[in-house]
Amino acid sequence: MSFESEKPFNDFQHFARGIRRSGDFTINESNLLEKYGTAMMELYNGTRKPKTEEEKVFVKQITSDEVITDHNAKIFKKYLQVIQPRHLHRLCSVGNDDDLNGNGYMNSSSDDTSGLD
Repeated sequence: MSFESEKPFNDFQHFARGIRRSGDFTINESNLLEKYGTAMMELYNGTRKPKTEEEKVFVKQITSDEVITDHNAKIFKKYLQVIQPRHLHRLCSVGNDDDLNGNGYMNSSSDDTSGLD
């Protein structure tokens, strides 16, 4: 049997209530991660050497940029993408404060106050 491990996989650092309750994975995906995730993580980190051909394919696909065809590698890659920090895109620009007067309003470009009598 491939991906054998003595303990279930839990990542409480990223999933405080558990992988199953995170909402990021289907029931089948969370079951597979909980059952084989420890072995998958060890293979990914290099702390465990692949024992079977299936594990060798997993390591090859997870560490390269080629198209992933292995079901276990797809689920583990999804896990890795979920735990990556999210990029934040802001819709505001950073400008200088040279155009602002002391009250936070824009300075007028003309000093024409003739219309204000």
